[in-house]
Amino acid sequence: MTSVIADAVADGTLSGRVWFYSNYHCNLACTYCLTESAPEVPKRLLSDAAMRTAATQAAALGFTDLGITGGEPFLAPGIVDTLDALTDTLPTLVLSNGTRFTEALVRRMSRLAGRDLAVQVSLDSPDPEMNDAMRGPENFARVVDAIPRLVDAGVRVRIATTATALDPDAAARLCELHRGLGVADADHVVRPIVSRGRGIDHDDAVGVSPENLPPELTITADGAFWSPFGPTVRNGRLDTDLLVTRTTNPLRMPAEELLGLVAGRPPGGDTTMNIR
Repeated sequence: MTSVIADAVADGTLSGRVWFYSNYHCNLACTYCLTESAPEVPKRLLSDAAMRTAATQAAALGFTDLGITGGEPFLAPGIVDTLDALTDTLPTLVLSNGTRFTEALVRRMSRLAGRDLAVQVSLDSPDPEMNDAMRGPENFARVVDAIPRLVDAGVRVRIATTATALDPDAAARLCELHRGLGVADADHVVRPIVSRGRGIDHDDAVGVSPENLPPELTITADGAFWSPFGPTVRNGRLDTDLLVTRTTNPLRMPAEELLGLVAGRPPGGDTTMNIR
């Protein structure tokens, strides 16, 4: 017998992906960061054990895949071992700023070659100066160095461009760049700057609410949220307007609560804000 959660995932009422905020700290301080992440912020780690437990429960409930975000997940202790375990459970996507991939880390990642894993790396412009103005000095150079090394190691790489508007010439040059790095068009996503966290300070940022956010169960050290756009931070304070429950274990509890919140809402696609 399928669970009500599995049925809701199957008919599109709930997204099939469960998100984990592995941490909140980062080696960068991007101008549009949802979580005000930076080197000095509280880490608020979601433990390896918590992610493994939630992943097992997610699979049993009928969710279909996992996402890991931050902060910068590759600052979290043992993240490669965590990815190893999670990909044994469900297909996994991990978001990264792409600056942490030393030769040693790429070697460790190579053991995940062939797994149902994708590393989604942020690259916002084909112009180094414009990219680095939003993300930090030398970001562009480190990213374009890391991507082909990951690809050569057998790891699937996706590129995410965060820009509310991208002119046609820049878009064409960015696509030419990512193809040259070994990333196919199907693995390039463009998503808007969202008016949460530091994004509030961008005039072109778009607002989000339950009405335009797909319900994607998101687990953090602070609780379960409606979406990965939910557990954001402004002026050092966690936003709780999209908090579902403080309880995250068993996963069934926030999953059923989220399902109750979207009862009666027409099913739809789960890529509205294109975080994937």
